[in-house]
Amino acid sequence: MIRLFHISDLHFGLEDRRALEWLVGLVRAERPEGVVITGDFTMRARPREFAAAAQWIGELGVPVTLDPGNHDLPYFNPVERFVDPYRRFRALEAGLGAKLDLPGLALVRLPTTARAQWRLNWSKGCVGAAALARTLATLDALPKDTPAIVTCHHPLVEAGTRGQALTRGGERALAELARRQVLAVLSGHVHDAFDLVRETAHGPIRMIGAGTLSQRLRTTPPTFNELVLADGQLECRPRRLDGVGAETFGRYR
Repeated sequence: MIRLFHISDLHFGLEDRRALEWLVGLVRAERPEGVVITGDFTMRARPREFAAAAQWIGELGVPVTLDPGNHDLPYFNPVERFVDPYRRFRALEAGLGAKLDLPGLALVRLPTTARAQWRLNWSKGCVGAAALARTLATLDALPKDTPAIVTCHHPLVEAGTRGQALTRGGERALAELARRQVLAVLSGHVHDAFDLVRETAHGPIRMIGAGTLSQRLRTTPPTFNELVLADGQLECRPRRLDGVGAETFGRYR
């Protein structure tokens, strides 16, 4: 059995300290094999926000795997955004020490962020041909019958949440992942949890989204997903922080 915590959208700079302390306490008490974090560690990719995220992740005391989110690309340094947009994220990842490496389960990243797009809203998802090809090559190289989970920041297609991803290239990517019988695609971005099965041209595939541990709530309180893989079956249990009033939902965007 493998047990993971799937969290997303920490948004240091507008983080929820109570939610973060709650999560750290659960990790220390329950000791999952690791934590999967699907992006948006910061609000504006400031160095101090990345530093705070790194300090907090270090407090978890278990291996982690990370995906960059759209908020983790520089907002106030256009030169860096176009020349080396993932430099600060790579530094965060490199400084964390032990990475999540699980025998019997492959976690494969699919980038969905972009330094720029041919539309006004660059926060939305985008799966480029080269990024998809790298992810598919990694999946195709796995030993036969290895269960695989794909991680990304944006939902590849809309999941019925208030927030939208509008991921370009997402339909094709999801179909190719279904062809390879991926167990699930984990994502964040929309700040509300979901767990659904989407039909594609190559069969069904499961999409699982984590909520947020920040103050930027939409329709649910701070939430993360507990994932358990046993006997080839993946169970997802959303876990919510109690005592957060509904009047706060939707307060932030």
